Amino acid sequence: MTVRRIVPNVHAGSEEAIATSRDFYGLLGFEEVMDMGWVTTMASPANPTAQISFFTEDRTGPVVPDLSVEVEDVDAVYAQVLASGAEIVRELRDEEWGVRRFFVRDPGGRVVNVLTHRS
Repeated sequence: MTVRRIVPNVHAGSEEAIATSRDFYGLLGFEEVMDMGWVTTMASPANPTAQISFFTEDRTGPVVPDLSVEVEDVDAVYAQVLASGAEIVRELRDEEWGVRRFFVRDPGGRVVNVLTHRS
């Protein structure tokens, strides 16, 4: 199983809070790489997998996940997680913005968004 990146997700609460965070993280060298209105992702130009995302909400999920883990094969990971008995917070599904994902609760109670970008 290959992990491609891990992204902390911050529930900013409002578009104004996202803008403030974007300005602050810009001071640290991050650049905006995605803005869907309800989620903005900042990345390091020198290391594009070093990212942080800011959410006002999760458009299709029941909660804003605490972190996102991009994997090579989300279907295989979903099968393993399901077989383990871990709590599935949101079932596996394809999203209109090009990812396939599910949410699972980790043993500490954090919600993890596990995803693969579709080709």
